[in-house]
Amino acid sequence: MKAFGTPNLAEPAYAQCLGPREAGFCLTYGAGFGTPEPFDVANSRALVLIGSHLGENMHNTAVQDFAEAVGGNAYIVVVDPRFSVAASKANRWLPIRPGADLALLLAWMNVLLAENLVDNDYLARYAVGMDELRSYVHPFTPEWAEQECEIPAGLIRETIREVARQRPHCLVHPGRHVVWHGNDTQRVRAVAILNALLGSYGRDGGILIPNKVNLAEPKGPAFPKPARGPADGGGTLYPFGSGTTIGLRDATITGKPYPIHAWIVYATNLLASMPNTAQTLDAIHKLKLLVAIDTMPAEITGWADVVLPECTYLERYDDFRTGAFPQPFIQLRQPVTPPLFDTKPGWWIAREMANRLGLNAYFNWQDIEEYLSGRLDGTGVTLEQLKQDGTAILSGGPMTIHQKPGFRFATPSGKIEIHSARLAAAGFDAMPRYTPPEDPPEGFARLIYGRSPVHSFSRTQNNRLLSRIQDENEIWVHPAMAAASGLSTGDRVWLVNQDGVRTEFPIKVRVTERIRKDCVYTVHGFGHTDRRLRRAYGKGASDTSVITRYAVDPLIGSSGMRVNFVRLEKDA
Repeated sequence: MKAFGTPNLAEPAYAQCLGPREAGFCLTYGAGFGTPEPFDVANSRALVLIGSHLGENMHNTAVQDFAEAVGGNAYIVVVDPRFSVAASKANRWLPIRPGADLALLLAWMNVLLAENLVDNDYLARYAVGMDELRSYVHPFTPEWAEQECEIPAGLIRETIREVARQRPHCLVHPGRHVVWHGNDTQRVRAVAILNALLGSYGRDGGILIPNKVNLAEPKGPAFPKPARGPADGGGTLYPFGSGTTIGLRDATITGKPYPIHAWIVYATNLLASMPNTAQTLDAIHKLKLLVAIDTMPAEITGWADVVLPECTYLERYDDFRTGAFPQPFIQLRQPVTPPLFDTKPGWWIAREMANRLGLNAYFNWQDIEEYLSGRLDGTGVTLEQLKQDGTAILSGGPMTIHQKPGFRFATPSGKIEIHSARLAAAGFDAMPRYTPPEDPPEGFARLIYGRSPVHSFSRTQNNRLLSRIQDENEIWVHPAMAAASGLSTGDRVWLVNQDGVRTEFPIKVRVTERIRKDCVYTVHGFGHTDRRLRRAYGKGASDTSVITRYAVDPLIGSSGMRVNFVRLEKDA
């Protein structure tokens, strides 16, 4: 797409997942994290998880590190409206009122500064904006936060004092899926500031400074400069964002700032990942061409004009995986069996499309092995070595800040920017501003969602082996709400949202005290409507189908999706 000259590249992994985290830390520290993240969870002496579902969001190494922290008797605080797997391992579970997380973070800052529990030497050396912060958080006492968060003021003080006792070997985890209520970049900025007060950035047990693996760029001419700016509003309407799926969808519907006539959708079921399915379909109807590249049927492939079937990960090479761990690595995914049927690897599809567009110069290699070998130039690693071993572990440099004399952050000041002059210059709040969340209407509960350790989003429900383990989702309902609605565990209900939109299929009830009275919870990815998914069709309910409302982050254009309310309608 870059060779073709378009600036319009977007992905739900940014706009509906971790975009606010990357932007929030870039604004504060000058850099985001990517994935895998350089969080030293295994060596943390105190760990705070805010809506982060380690153990259910199954990134294997992160879960192993969390197990190491639990086994090492780290002090663990989990902030979540739901008693998650992570909460079951915690010293303290704080069942927060959804949307009040920023109030809690500000109150924690208030306690740290009022009681001088911060890393003063670290802040004097590496941070700017402390005077502004002291003045700003002075009103945000735990007593104030108690009214917003519905967490006792004494517990707010207790938890942050205990975390601060372990400084700097502690971590307030920034999370991954952080698009919730529209103020998400500012909320994550508060997480970043809290880590700065504890001195955890660049310290063992906190956030390490990653070692990067520099792979050679493919040989070829420089990409052309696009004739127009991105249509999604990145860098203009949303000055600190880029690649927002909602922005591109809006441009397709409105034709502004210019018409979008074609989408190429790679490995993404947009009808399951983007909020307000009706708007996504509206945009699809405006297109002249929709191309879907995927390994199996999905709702999006049913709307495509052209489907280019890709072979699965066991049948193809992919580009290298590199990681910012204490010991950086290069990892190779290679085929173990030839592709079945008329399927091709993604690299082959991209190269053939480019050749047919006269863009051969940008793909100046004969096959994928030549391409991969070229990327290894200068690393001291050969493709043959990786084909044999799978992974090459390289020597890593220092990852803590005291090992890097004269270290400067990649911010305009060269320091941690607690008070953000960049945000102020762009007309935004220089400090994170709290706005109280909307409460559910009478008879409704806030819909929250998460992941299963068995499945990958909405992609694996039709898998024969995985569907045997979990073939449908459930809706978690507090006993008080269940009693008021006449529901018991095992009943089936339809979810009907505040706009009158109902799920395509009913969902099984699970009555549990592990959820707040004003919330219901389900696992994302079920309720498929494509009949070609023979095992997944009609199993459970789709949370996306009733997420008609979303709150757009004004800084980056991401879409917060935890602003929907549902009532439960018993299935007759």
